[in-house]
Amino acid sequence: MTARTLYDKLWDAHVVADFGEGEALLYIDRQLVHEVSSPQAFRALRENGRALRRPATHLAVADHAVPTRSRDTIIDPLARAQVAELAGNAAQFGMPYLPLDSPGQGVVHVVGPESGLTLPGITLVCGDSHTTTHGAFGALAFGIGASECGTVMAAQCLRQMRAKTMRVTLTGELSPWVSAKDVALALIAQIGALGAAGHAVEYTGPSVTAMSMAARMTLCNMTIEAGGRIGLIAPDDTTFAFLRDRKLAPRGTMWGRAVDHWRTLATDADAVFDREVTFDLGDIAPHVTWGTTPDEAAPITANVPDPAKANTASARRHAEKALAYMALAPGTSIEAIAIDRVFIGSCTNGRIEDLRAAAAIARGRRVAPGVTAIVVPGSTATRAAAEVEGLDRVFTDAGFEWRHAGCSMCVAMNDDRLSPGERCASTSNRNFEGRQGAGGRTHLMSPAMAAAAGIAGHLIDVRRLMA
Repeated sequence: MTARTLYDKLWDAHVVADFGEGEALLYIDRQLVHEVSSPQAFRALRENGRALRRPATHLAVADHAVPTRSRDTIIDPLARAQVAELAGNAAQFGMPYLPLDSPGQGVVHVVGPESGLTLPGITLVCGDSHTTTHGAFGALAFGIGASECGTVMAAQCLRQMRAKTMRVTLTGELSPWVSAKDVALALIAQIGALGAAGHAVEYTGPSVTAMSMAARMTLCNMTIEAGGRIGLIAPDDTTFAFLRDRKLAPRGTMWGRAVDHWRTLATDADAVFDREVTFDLGDIAPHVTWGTTPDEAAPITANVPDPAKANTASARRHAEKALAYMALAPGTSIEAIAIDRVFIGSCTNGRIEDLRAAAAIARGRRVAPGVTAIVVPGSTATRAAAEVEGLDRVFTDAGFEWRHAGCSMCVAMNDDRLSPGERCASTSNRNFEGRQGAGGRTHLMSPAMAAAAGIAGHLIDVRRLMA
């Protein structure tokens, strides 16, 4: 048999019908459902008199529109209606649902792994582009549209085109206070926002093996920001240790059989990829974005670039537009950029490891005058774990607001958003114009860097703060 990549093995195992020329009908094992992308899907089921084909393979949870200050009342009428509609639809169609007061509630891409819904070897979809997150477990996971959500609900299958394959080999060791978020931003800055377009990206190498599951999820989560719908990491002992005894994971003799199968998913030694990229982590500094796309990122030690030095006219125009929106002048030291807000959370960096990293910076310090800083755990379970460790007190003592779980300021579909002109140090995944609120200006960075910016009142090299 021809040597196969992890992606090849996952694809081949789920083909229901091969239509030729790279197109196939794939069986979908699991689907995560939230309140924003699901109404159209449920409506289609209702109008066509269809039922959920396999209710137990879905999990519904509201995350985008939910408030994080309190769980008592959803003030915004649209958000309140969206959450109520999801609860009603889940009840009508018998779909498992995590209500706002559930101990398992949270952001879909945090809840999936925590619950054990996410497993190696499966196909998993969600009406959200950052479904790439789940590829960290060796799952073929990708975001889909609202109509496709309905197709999966009714047929448990999707028609898909096979992607090309791309291997990103990470070598070298990260310096202190440099994280997976810095790796993702540095890599995207190098290959571009479309650098992985059309490819399923597999991250390999000793540096990946050394990463925690939280770091792997951050890396796969950001794959979509390089244009790749699929990010993958082969499952290993770190993966299995994370999943063992999770609520929806295999148990007993089934656990051993599952692990034996999961070990076979690794890319064959002589498999060939369509594209190869090698990236050395040894010299990476903490990175932040200066523009309005994730690839417009630079080391914290750099200056805001000069559009006049761009390689193409198109790149020059885009940089000029980005700097105008961000109200930044070429040549400005990135560390001199003052901020108004800090957001620590999201499906990219809202896990317990992320909160620990931020708390290490906040401990014994105070948020700078004039800065509003919020910490939003990725799930209720993460929030509870942080409180057991006393992280909530570290944050509140330092002047950070301690919130309930939700997407929060990542998407500004809720109460948490920037006002026009406000500038935010954010651990989220996108810095598009208006992403965190109309006229808001977003700088992406790691949890440690965001916490450091909140303490300093401006972007700062966390390594210098902690020296």
